[in-house]
Amino acid sequence: MNRLEGKVAIITGAAAGIGRASALLFAREGAKVAAVDLDANGIQTVVQEISTAGGEALALPADVATADAVQQVVRAVLGHFGRVDILFNNAGIVPHGKIHMTTEADWDRTMTVNLKSMYLLCHEVVPVFLRQGGGVILNTASATALRSVPDRAAYSTSKGAVLALTRSMALDYVRDHIRVNCLCPGTVDTPSFRQRMAAFPDPEEALRQFVARQPMGRLGTADEVAKAALYLVSDEAQFVTGVAFPIDGGMAI
Repeated sequence: MNRLEGKVAIITGAAAGIGRASALLFAREGAKVAAVDLDANGIQTVVQEISTAGGEALALPADVATADAVQQVVRAVLGHFGRVDILFNNAGIVPHGKIHMTTEADWDRTMTVNLKSMYLLCHEVVPVFLRQGGGVILNTASATALRSVPDRAAYSTSKGAVLALTRSMALDYVRDHIRVNCLCPGTVDTPSFRQRMAAFPDPEEALRQFVARQPMGRLGTADEVAKAALYLVSDEAQFVTGVAFPIDGGMAI
């Protein structure tokens, strides 16, 4: 079943975790994938996997928190594939800390990477969708946009803003046949999550606490989140816009 046959998808944060799993799944479902990430080697590996499986993909190393880089990405995708149908804004960082522990530099970087990057990409891609007569935007928010957790002041604020931006755009462009939704993952077992765990004084205890806060009693997987992303960007979700889609093991209940 090729649910994305003939579609062109831009996926940011595509080198690992949710972005990588989504790039591979979208390609299997027929999409041509533009894999975007700061990690040039990582996206080259993803693109090679897609190509080996018979798909088509383009590796675009870029810092999506800068306007020039985003403009170059969109130009490259249009030049290579001729169109864009799906924008999956998935790049992000997860800083820890209460507000008094958060430096101004950390705050600014969090808002730039987690929120401004989405603005920049939407600013460039929405005009393409308007010319084409429609498109789909999916933003990665977080379960913390729906429920507070300790020590995530900057991160939770940025993800709450992603949810607000998603709803605003969904309303603004609904009559232009542009759907805009966001995913709200709980704790997902990804390479970046494992790196964060390793930085704790007691990684095993930290992992136990992260697992315990999800009622299902386990971490999510990148593949599970990718499957939710696939639904939201596919035509199966044609009547879905402005939604915050929790995939969090019950964390937001």
